[in-house]
Amino acid sequence: MSCRVVRDVVAWGLMLGLGLVALPVGAQEVNQTPLGEVELVRAFPKVKPRRPVAFAHAGDGSGRLFIVSEYGQVQFLAGPDATELVTFLDIEPQVDYEDKENEEGLLGLAFHPKYKENGQFFVYYTAKEPPHTSVVSRFTVSKDDPNKADPKSEEVLFKLKQPFWNHNGGNLAFGPDGYLYIGLGDGGSANDPQGNGQNPKTLLGSILRIDVDKKGDGKPYAIPADNPFAKGGGAPEIFAYGFRNPWGMSFDRKTGALWVADVGQNIWEEIDIVTKGGNYGWNTREGFHTFSVANAKPGPGRTPAEQNKLDPKDGQEDLIDPIWEYHHDTDGKSITGGDVYRGKGVPALEGHYVYADYVTGKIWGLKYDAEAKQVVANRPIAGPTAFPNPPIMAIGSDERGEIYLGDSFGNLWTARAK
Repeated sequence: MSCRVVRDVVAWGLMLGLGLVALPVGAQEVNQTPLGEVELVRAFPKVKPRRPVAFAHAGDGSGRLFIVSEYGQVQFLAGPDATELVTFLDIEPQVDYEDKENEEGLLGLAFHPKYKENGQFFVYYTAKEPPHTSVVSRFTVSKDDPNKADPKSEEVLFKLKQPFWNHNGGNLAFGPDGYLYIGLGDGGSANDPQGNGQNPKTLLGSILRIDVDKKGDGKPYAIPADNPFAKGGGAPEIFAYGFRNPWGMSFDRKTGALWVADVGQNIWEEIDIVTKGGNYGWNTREGFHTFSVANAKPGPGRTPAEQNKLDPKDGQEDLIDPIWEYHHDTDGKSITGGDVYRGKGVPALEGHYVYADYVTGKIWGLKYDAEAKQVVANRPIAGPTAFPNPPIMAIGSDERGEIYLGDSFGNLWTARAK
């Protein structure tokens, strides 16, 4: 049964501690055998960025791998054999990061699709003043040095006051449509006390989509005409909503699908493929399951079998289910989202979405059949033996499509074919 998991036995498998995962209705089988043809190895062993939370590339043919440090720097490695981190942008004096409030800081980076021509890139960070304020800004590269950003070029696109320090999201990515996508958490605390996830009139708990090449309504950006609430009924920037804390948002460079890993509350971690106008359930649902404050924690009388049952009385059939979830008792407690592998160096990993759990250090390659609308594989990838179960904070790809992982100790890893 290691490579064949049928929905009827999922609950029993969970109770036995086999690490099986609840599957969506209609799923038939999922290959969960280890990806033995793949191994993780140290990348760039001579460098150690501080708290790497995101990777990016400029798409300019330079081959540089950019690394976002939560403290407030964007640095890069000049190529796969680089031995030195080069600082591209340093805004640490204006970025608020504290160990006791470690979901704030510099969290996101995206280069304009025409970066080679216009030199524009975008960042998401938490400002020192006023406190608990998220900022999305545009910067440009220096006119004199292609390896340095111009720190004086900052143009703030918007500021958003956060009610708490956690659940900031922070992902930035340009879609195939040329628009900038921004991932925002529900505002923090626990259980979504303000109900932001199911309130489309707030930006919190949403994936936003804006046009950074135009301006409108007195804002330094424009609203795409086909955004779900462009004509009213909600915040016009929203592309999809119902998220708790997206930590890992990326577009499959081959199919254009938008992948989001949403960190769970106390029971389920989930992976979503996000479509325009979708409501992904939080805080009505956690994963496939009805959520309420009363059952926010596993406990006596609430078995995995009971948790695997959707409440038919929740009356929200319009909610979009995740494509995958895992349980806190089996695989981990905080998902780190990644990217679909489209490189050339590890053929066995082609088409797999690489993701990890921050707490357990487990790493997987998940494969999704878009036509059948079901996951067909969720295969463990062996972590490095010298550093067992590193707390993975960031996963992303370079310009070639090769994948990199960063842990909270500043170690960088990459996938290699065995």
